[in-house]
This record gives sequence, C-alpha cells and structure tokens, in this order.
Amino acid sequence: MKKRASDKVVPPSWEQLGSWVALVETGSVSAAAQRLGISQAGVSQHVRQLEESLGASLLDRATRPAHPTASGQRLYEQARDLLSRASHMTETVRALSRSKRSLLRLGCVDSFAATIGPQMVRGLAGRVQRLRLVSGINPGLAEQFDNHQLDVLITTDDPKPAAGRECLALFSEQFLLAVPSDFKLPPLASLQQLSGLRPFMHYSTRSKMGALVDAYLGRHDPDIEQVFEFDATDPLLSLVREDLGIALTTPLCLWQSRYHAMHLKCVPLTALRHQGKAYPPLQRTFYMVYRPDELGPLAQDIAAMVRVAVRELQRQWVSVLKIPADLISVNEDR
Repeated sequence: MKKRASDKVVPPSWEQLGSWVALVETGSVSAAAQRLGISQAGVSQHVRQLEESLGASLLDRATRPAHPTASGQRLYEQARDLLSRASHMTETVRALSRSKRSLLRLGCVDSFAATIGPQMVRGLAGRVQRLRLVSGINPGLAEQFDNHQLDVLITTDDPKPAAGRECLALFSEQFLLAVPSDFKLPPLASLQQLSGLRPFMHYSTRSKMGALVDAYLGRHDPDIEQVFEFDATDPLLSLVREDLGIALTTPLCLWQSRYHAMHLKCVPLTALRHQGKAYPPLQRTFYMVYRPDELGPLAQDIAAMVRVAVRELQRQWVSVLKIPADLISVNEDR
C-alpha cells in the first residue's frame, strides 16, 4: 500500500525533547520552565506537541503530581541520551576548531612567501595540521581564492567588496631606486636622466608590481624606454648588481634577493627630483582576504603573525640593507 505524504513521521525538535527531559527530572512544569529559561506555557505546549506527534500519552494526569507513563519514561531515557550525545558532539567539534585546523591553504605573492613565509610556517605549526603555501602572481591567486581553492589570500591588489569575505590591510612598503653600489648618482637627478646613464630593469606588467611601476613612470617619465622585463626579482637585481641597469623595487623584494641587494645602493624616490620637486612616493599595500565564516578567529591570529614578522624584518632591513625605517608601515587596524 502506497504511503501517504500525511503519514510521514516528523521527529521531535530539540526544544520539545529538552522540555520533556527537564519536566521529568524536575517533577513540575514550573521547575522545568525555570531550568530552561522559558515560560510554563512554553513547556506545556512542547509536551502537547510531543504527544500529538508521537500519538501517545506521556503523562498520567490522574496522579498528583502527574507521572510519566511507560511511553513517557521510554521517551525520557532516549531523549536524555540524544541530548547528551548532541552536547558531546558540539563540544568535540568546538574543541577541534580551537586546537588545530586540518588544512590551511594560503596564497601569496612570491616576495611575501620568500621573506615572511618562513615566519608564517613557524607560527602556524601549532594551529594547523597541514599548511599549503601557494605563491605566484596576484591575478592567478585571486582566481584560486574565488574558486575556493585557497582559504586565505595575501595580495597587493586593491580589494573588491564581495559578500561573504573580509579584507584586512596588513602593511605597506614604499618603492625605492636600486642602483649598482659604485654608481655615481648625479645631484638632483630625475629618473629620466638616470635612465640615460643605465637602462631601466622593469618588472613584468602581468604582475601588480610591474603594473604599479609602469603606471608611475607613465605619469612622471613616460619617455623612459622599456627594454628589459622580468617576472622575478632575482634576475632583475642580479643585472643591477653587475652594473647593467637600475630598477624601482621594494624593501620586501630587496630582502628576498638580499644576496644581490647587499651589493646595491638603495635610494628613496623622495631623494630624486622631477621638474625641480621631489618625486612623490610610490607604495604597495598587502591585504589579507578571507571568508570569516570559514576561517573564524584564526584570521586575526594570521594578521598578528604577519605584523610581528614585518616588524622583525624591518629591523633587519634597516641594519643590513641600510633602508630607512619609514619606508615600511604596519597597519594596526583590527
């Protein structure tokens, strides 16, 4: 015989079962209501709903006070077991989330991975069971994050508002000019003049880094010839070290390639002159993009780790590379 839709069994709700367990254990509707923090009418309604859905009398109302029937006693025993197991399930899941995440997939640009990545790995070792660190160029990483292939994205692209995600500004760094160590810098020189002495080594415009430099030169010195273009910092700075060119780069990139950078001279853009005035600063900002519903409190922990790592590296940049400390600024906003 075909079962009718009206015959479908709907299990009791957690609230109804909780009211029944409280009523049996306290012995009265008023005491059960007080324990649960609801009205007496609410407890009574839950009991009636249970009796209707189960098709059984749960209380022997002929006695004073009313006692559970055999059906009511069976329901109490099983409901208490279910509620206990549900509570245990909740606590174990919460405990796991407070201890270690099973897998964290973090995407970042190459310069971040090479310099701050080691500190991140050490800091997250006790928080995640597995860490997958993916580095590359911003557009490719952003696509992976959008496709839920990454849990956290460290990017220098301007964040785009989107539902279900948040963005934190972590730190900013200003660009500077890297020249060979023995290069004689003419006083009050412009980038245009310097490009006549040594060719410019450009970052690929496929990267945010290259796009920023290209736009900056386009605004101030559009006639600088673009001959050499690189996807990575190491080959770019190696040519500068060999006195084959000059380049605009950042402290993070210099630290990434410090083997070459230690043999270079670094000049802040404000020390150069464009039409008699100091060049305006050029900077890039690192953002952390994440989904708060998925990452939870780990997001703020990661942000704090990055800020601590940047301050530590900042001291080393100033000491080893002789870079002014104010070229790096850490964003303290939470």
